[in-house]
Amino acid sequence: MKRFDIELSAGIFMLIGILCLAYISVKLGKLEVIGGGGYSIYANFEKSGGLKPGSAVEIAGVEVGKVKGIKLSKDYQARVQLMIKRDVALQEDAIASIKTKGLIGEKYIQITPGGSDKILSEGETLKDTESAVDIEELISKYVFGKV
Repeated sequence: MKRFDIELSAGIFMLIGILCLAYISVKLGKLEVIGGGGYSIYANFEKSGGLKPGSAVEIAGVEVGKVKGIKLSKDYQARVQLMIKRDVALQEDAIASIKTKGLIGEKYIQITPGGSDKILSEGETLKDTESAVDIEELISKYVFGKV
């Protein structure tokens, strides 16, 4: 009977360890397994400049969503799909800008709220956007005197 108790407690210990490992993996990977609902809107940029799916979408430094996907549109612009939390309402005249965290950090989208009374709904597109600043292009223009 004693051997059975040791095996049972070892099995329970292993099961708890595996569940803890799975929980930590989901949290650190920022995956949304359950819930995480939101609504999807779009923004068109001339250049996506290193933006990737999973990048943050922020308003006033607070994360309010994620970049769900990036595709090339028919007019050769980057069409970015944003997944925004349900409790965040965006006005139709909000401005989406691609920014960089730090000097060589990761890219994210900063949204500046607008003043309109009309709120964007599922599937609509932000009209005003600012593409990423290409540091290499700016340095090249400066070095070769095209500023």
